[in-house]
Amino acid sequence: MTFDSHVLSVLTTSVALVNRLTGGYFGGAPLEAPRGASQVEATAEALSADGRQRPVVQPSDAEHLAEVAARMRVVFEASHAGEIDRAATEVNAMLLDTHARPQLDGGGDKGWSLHFHAADDTLAHGWAAGCAAGLALALGSDLAGRLGVCAAPQCDRVFVDTSRNTKRRFCSPQCQSRVKAAAHRARQHPTP
Repeated sequence: MTFDSHVLSVLTTSVALVNRLTGGYFGGAPLEAPRGASQVEATAEALSADGRQRPVVQPSDAEHLAEVAARMRVVFEASHAGEIDRAATEVNAMLLDTHARPQLDGGGDKGWSLHFHAADDTLAHGWAAGCAAGLALALGSDLAGRLGVCAAPQCDRVFVDTSRNTKRRFCSPQCQSRVKAAAHRARQHPTP
């Protein structure tokens, strides 16, 4: 089973929101959550991460989506740790809070596709509902184990494993290279 294009798009945006709007570590260095104008900029970047047109983001939208990103981080971390019940509980709470409702959109040449909308489809509420539904679709399938947290030391960025062999361990090629280089150095100069 694989993610369909819409679910993958929403999960890609979820990853971007978590990685750009939450603090922690990246690449071995501390990372502070953006605030103010930086938060607005990071939110706009995250919402266009899958190639969508860059939206106009208001400060209130950025603040709301930063709160959603913190909740989504809990889902990724719980899923990565194999705590699917904990992840599902958080996603269910997000679905209730966002009033996510399914709707068939499109038609015409491209056919119909299932999307999830909020009770009011403002930018922040619409994305919050869509991300919650995307995470629910991932957790409710055999793809739950594909929500991950970087295995590199001092990095807690999240990812969705879209590899065929489900062996992805790192958020980025940079973290993978950093770990491989450290392992190589350790083999070349073993400590007594």
